[in-house]
Parts: sequence; structure tokens; C-alpha cells
Amino acid sequence: MTFADLNIKPSILKALIKENYTAPTPIQEQAIPAVLAGRDLFGCAQTGTGKTAAFAVPIIQLLSAQTGKSTKLRQIRSLILTPTRELAIQISDNMKAYSQNTDLRCLAIVGGVSQAGQERSLEQGTDVLIATPGRLMDLVNQKVIDLQYIQILVLDEADRMLDMGFINDVKKIISKMPSNRQTLFFSATLPPEIAQWVKSLLVNPVKVEITPVSSTAERIAQSVYFVDKENKQQLLNHLLQDPSIVSALVFTRTKHGADRVVRSLTKLKVSAQAIHGNKSQNARQASLNNFKSGVTRVLVATDIAARGIDVEQLSHVINMNLPNTPETYVHRIGRTGRAGYSGIAVSFCEQEEMPYLKDIEKLIKKTIPVVKDHPYPMLNATPPLKVQAPSAPSLKKKIKARR
Repeated sequence: MTFADLNIKPSILKALIKENYTAPTPIQEQAIPAVLAGRDLFGCAQTGTGKTAAFAVPIIQLLSAQTGKSTKLRQIRSLILTPTRELAIQISDNMKAYSQNTDLRCLAIVGGVSQAGQERSLEQGTDVLIATPGRLMDLVNQKVIDLQYIQILVLDEADRMLDMGFINDVKKIISKMPSNRQTLFFSATLPPEIAQWVKSLLVNPVKVEITPVSSTAERIAQSVYFVDKENKQQLLNHLLQDPSIVSALVFTRTKHGADRVVRSLTKLKVSAQAIHGNKSQNARQASLNNFKSGVTRVLVATDIAARGIDVEQLSHVINMNLPNTPETYVHRIGRTGRAGYSGIAVSFCEQEEMPYLKDIEKLIKKTIPVVKDHPYPMLNATPPLKVQAPSAPSLKKKIKARR
């Protein structure tokens, strides 16, 4: 199947070809016709499945088909809510690329930067607004933004917005827009709160479920190192001596932990930067751009800041700390192995994290191979109460084997 088979109009097809889009992904194939038909949609899809184009392309087609208005009279007709600044900017970039041959305007507004510049941009008018809940709520309360003309609402990464405590802001925002809108709801997981939210917001929705959250891409080689907490940094330093680790996204549990890792790596002359909530938006975007361009070899992130990090050829994801929510593990390692490339996911597991490992393996329905041949083995390790897989080859051997 091609995008032309989905009845995408030529101007948008031309833009997709320019952006090197060939065949639609499964979620695009199923979602685009439903959205074009005006249906509400619930998409359960994890990162890397192509869901941005799944909602962006039909929104552009629907809005651009309407009678155009003068620039001064432009009203916000579609709102895309997303949990993080990085993801909002990424969606905005994609929307602009897909709509480059139309006269639609797209604008992202996020926290962490001057509001004055955003107000000036809003005065110019925009058809599609991509926003984080906090900054949007501020501007709505100040009557800078009017949501009464919204025709299409997108809630992206809804489970993360719930985790980050945005649900009340989102509910208030939704109350400011027409009830007869089209609503597109995307979430990688379906906890009870999200399921209830779907029931209350969507009317007879089309459900598209792609790659259940319990699955991990087959092209991602996973391994785990048992290591004492105090030796995790030394183990990371040791692994990064391998030049075949071209780029690594390292996850830490806390913002201060991310900064500590960067300081340690910098002393070893390893180019590294941190990205987390304490950084300004400009600093976060600069770090992300440096990582994407290869100027920075290691990007150290917390889970919240990592939403929106999309690096096509990221070679490694390294979990300094195992997450206590197994679904988060799947999202983390999904940052590598994207767009048909292979990837490697490495996790460090201290004694207190053994239960987390057990939960992760239960969710993904496989045992993660344990690397025993390393210089910082855990002392008096007590593995999870289950049969462990045979020892995996060392990281360097594994990389050579994959070449």
C-alpha cells in the first residue's frame, strides 16, 4: 500500500515524498482513513510506530480543504496537546514539513521560554496549535488563546500526561472547546484512568492498536548487567571505552543523577550533556540538537524529558536505573531500533532493582540475557526467583556479531 491509496491529496503526497516517506506504517494505514472520515479515534501505540503522521496528515488534509480565511481572521481549528516541550516541537516540525505545500499555519507553544514571543506569533494567527498543557492553560486563563473554534483535538501521549499530573489542566482545557469536535486520543498504555478518560471523551471511536506495549522490537538486542549501585558509573565509563558505541541515550531516575553522570563522563573526555526538567527550553533543545548531529556522543535524560527524543540511528540505550514501571522500560528501549535500524539496549540492575527486572521480564514475556563477564560484578547477588537465561556474550562481542 502507498499513501496515494489512502486518498491523500497530491500536495501532501509531494511533501511526504520529499520527507522520504514511502509506504504508510500500520498505524498510518489504519488511522488516516478513519480520521479523514471524521471519526473519533483511539490509538494505542508506542513510540516509533509513526503515529505523528497518522494524525497530522489527515488533519492537514481536512483543514486545508476548508474555505481559506484571511491571515488576520485565522482561528485555531486544531489543537494538539502533548506532555513535553521536546515532543511539541518535534510534532510542530513534522506538521510544517507535511503541510509545506498548503497555506496552513502551525505553531508550537511550550513553557520554559518567553511568553511574549509566543503571543506575537499567536497574533499572526494559526490553524494548528501544538502545546504543552501548562503553558496553554496560562494563555487560556489570560484570554490570549480562544479555543471555541476547535474542530479537531489530539491528545498525544495521554498516559504520560496523566503520569505528569496534567490531567486536571487537560480537563479544564477541553471544557473551553466545542463538544461537537473530532477527538483523536493516543496512549502507549491503557491504565484504568486512561480507559475511563477514553469512554468520557470519545464518541463511537475507531480503535487502532499497534504493537502492544508488552512487545519489544525484535531488532533491539537486550542485556542486563548485575552491578552494585556504587559501581554503576564505573561500569558505564568502562562500556563507553568501546568506540562502536557511537551514540548512547542514558536514562537516570533523577535530574541530579543525570547531572552527576555528565560530570563524570566529561572528566573522562566523553562528550555528554543532560536533558531534564531543570534545564531551560533553549538548553534542552541545544543539547538535543547536539546529540542528533553527533556533536555530543552521550545524552543523559530522565523519563519525562526523554519524550520527544527521536534520533533515527541511535545505536544504544543504557538504563543506569531500571524503571519501577515495566511499560517505561519498553518506551525507553524503543528509542533505539527505529526506522528499520538495529539497536542495543543495556540495563544495569542493582540488588534493590531485582523486582523491577522480574516485572519487566513478565511484561515482555522473555528473559533478558545477563552479561556476567564484566569488571564490576554484583557482590552477593540474589537474582529474581526464576530461572535466568544463559549468560550473554560481552557487549563488544555482541556488537561484532551483529556486524
